[in-house]
Amino acid sequence: MKREIIKDLVEWKDSKKRKPLIIHGARQVGKTYIIKEFGKKYYDNMIYVNFETNKELSSQINDSIDVKFIINKLELFYGEKILPKKTLIFFDEIQENERVLTSLKYFCEEAQEYHVIAAGSLLGVAINRENYSFPVGKVKIINMYPLSFKEFLIAIGRENLVYEIKKHFENNERMDKDLHEFCLKLYRTYLVVGGMPESVQTYLDEQKIISTLDIQAMILESYVRDMTKYANNSESNRIISAFDSIPVQLAKENKKFQYKVISKGATSSLFGPAILWLKNSGIVNQVFRVTPNIPLEMHKDLSAFKLYMSDIGLFVNKARYPLYQLDLSVQPPMISMGPLTENYVANELRVNGYDLYYWESEGKAELDFIIQKDIDIVPIEVKSSIHIKSRSLDLYINKYNPKYAIRISEKNFGFENNIKSVPLYAVFCI
Repeated sequence: MKREIIKDLVEWKDSKKRKPLIIHGARQVGKTYIIKEFGKKYYDNMIYVNFETNKELSSQINDSIDVKFIINKLELFYGEKILPKKTLIFFDEIQENERVLTSLKYFCEEAQEYHVIAAGSLLGVAINRENYSFPVGKVKIINMYPLSFKEFLIAIGRENLVYEIKKHFENNERMDKDLHEFCLKLYRTYLVVGGMPESVQTYLDEQKIISTLDIQAMILESYVRDMTKYANNSESNRIISAFDSIPVQLAKENKKFQYKVISKGATSSLFGPAILWLKNSGIVNQVFRVTPNIPLEMHKDLSAFKLYMSDIGLFVNKARYPLYQLDLSVQPPMISMGPLTENYVANELRVNGYDLYYWESEGKAELDFIIQKDIDIVPIEVKSSIHIKSRSLDLYINKYNPKYAIRISEKNFGFENNIKSVPLYAVFCI
């Protein structure tokens, strides 16, 4: 399955100032698979160590963080020579061995000729919870996400559409009506299948959307198991409660995360660590309210945020959306498509590397997303259908006079009144 992250891995391999690489992402987004494929294609051989399952080797190399000691132990255990620049060393689930994580500093300082990649589904959680000697500044970190809609198109053999969509986006040129509707149909399929690799592969193998439901349910269950495994009872209960509240939080007219929705008397002091756990595990994306000034990161309100699930298919599954109606060209009015559409857009923007924010005006108007592109602040309004009337974007434009604005909806490409119209299937172009 072709993934965009391969380009980043090749760039890392060819870098003259290469540091050990850490791939961070939620469980089952495909980290292990893609790193192994990268190793097979670009190296003479690969040493793969899973610290979660290979306890024997983990204990053997736990005595020292000296690079030569670790290399020697690996060679003896696997019976293979580790050659600088020709062998890929892959430490999987590295959060299970704190000493090896610390050793990455010395691979950087003393042995840059060795190519080392580390990954861990709950690495962010482990580092936050324990007194890990994390090699700050001595490693390169890349975040990996579920398949984006662009990667989904490539996976189902529609790479030609990627180029067609990009062309129309760049030229603000209307798409042929039939092709536009076809792209929207594929977008709706993606909403249900989502971007978890196993879910996408199941859809490819069986050509049935409903076949992905069991896979998604299994992944959601694995998330809950992690919550109970890597936290004590009271902490895990709060993490699960916060996680379970996400569909309800997004169904509100005011989608700001409210602790009282979780339970009566819930507070940020009680549930703040639970939110941080979900974020560090890669399960959710956090979007903060912001005052639109450069840089946005310095003007965010840490007390006001929204949470979106990092995979749209898992959100559809968890929120129990009626699948047969999601596939229709026009959804019945009782189907709450707004939260679903916003969740999708949040994920696509995050995959493209944007920090996410939203804007609110004294509780009277709310703009879905604000992003920073160099020195420009770009307001983004999201609509789930072809109906695009909105007071919020007009208020924002009148108040801040942005260089341009983006409206995402089911409408075709266009540019009018300084607003760029982007169809829902083209968010990956932003």
